[in-house]
Amino acid sequence: MSVLILIPARMSSSRLPNKPLADIAGRPMIVHVAARAAESGIGRTVVATDTDAVAAAVRAAGFEAVMTRADHQSGSDRIHEALELLDPRRRVDIVVNVQGDLPTIDPATISAAIPPLDDAAVDIATLGAAITRDDERNNPNVVKIVGSPLSATRLRALYFTRATAPWGDGPLYHHIGLYAFRRNALERFVALPPSTLEVRERLEQLRALEAGMRIDAEIVDTVPLGVDTPHDLERARAMLSA
Repeated sequence: MSVLILIPARMSSSRLPNKPLADIAGRPMIVHVAARAAESGIGRTVVATDTDAVAAAVRAAGFEAVMTRADHQSGSDRIHEALELLDPRRRVDIVVNVQGDLPTIDPATISAAIPPLDDAAVDIATLGAAITRDDERNNPNVVKIVGSPLSATRLRALYFTRATAPWGDGPLYHHIGLYAFRRNALERFVALPPSTLEVRERLEQLRALEAGMRIDAEIVDTVPLGVDTPHDLERARAMLSA
């Protein structure tokens, strides 16, 4: 299967202005993400952005960028436009959406999203990790996967929630927001209107589940650091300057 990795990047973060271009160990954050995505070795890597400065920084570092519209409501909408621009002949089978604020992500974590799509019944693959810290169990900013185990390292997702779920003894899983879409699944997904549970939980992936699409999650060892605040940025700088 032909794989295209797309990294959506926009400049309008309210908590961390100009986030994609934030300097980390001498390189913009978006360049760190592009480098790690390329190191995964699973396919062509392109940053999809609406900002000339982001595209210029990416290209100056030797990576590929594509300009997209500024009015997209989500990263999924942006990568869909980028896919159509980059692959009008429809040669790409799988699109991997890597968030542009994961500068420390392990390339092997990115590639872990591909194996669930070996099952033809799976529309979208994603990632999760077991929650080990008590403070994350009840934190609404930590999205949980409620799923049916398929193996020791894979779940079939039944629901995603900000609540603490499922109830009772057993592991809880932290959802990692990286997605591998079959091309037709991405096209179907972006054509759907926002769903009831998506709006209520503020979780876009629930739109797919409510529409009857299947999402499987590969369980990995660690959750990559997402950079959303100045504190997160300092943590990333410390990690990548060591």
